[in-house]
Amino acid sequence: MEIINLEGTEETPKVILDKDNGIFEISGRSLPEDVRTFYQQVLDWLDKYAAAPNPETKFTFKLEYFNTASSKVILDVLTKLEGISGAKVIWYHHDDDEDMEEAGKEFQDIVDGLPFEFKTY
Repeated sequence: MEIINLEGTEETPKVILDKDNGIFEISGRSLPEDVRTFYQQVLDWLDKYAAAPNPETKFTFKLEYFNTASSKVILDVLTKLEGISGAKVIWYHHDDDEDMEEAGKEFQDIVDGLPFEFKTY
């Protein structure tokens, strides 16, 4: 399966999706001009991955900021993960970033069939 490895910018997050090495991460800032276009490749990749996932999928979110449009697509990503057996979300946030911690908890409530682990950095 192909690897997605996108370097982050001021407006787009770093994305690594690497099935063979078990690396699934979205990090940085997410406020792309065209959110759907940016994340479509991630959603398409997850559809392919769901057909033959690893026994364990730890999907890491280490976002510093995301806009409202991104939050809708992040929810789409989480919904796809919810359908993957053995998937788990690792939601990172800065010690003092209560908003990002709360955002993760709100996502957790929405996709309650998907385990979340909260970590600080």
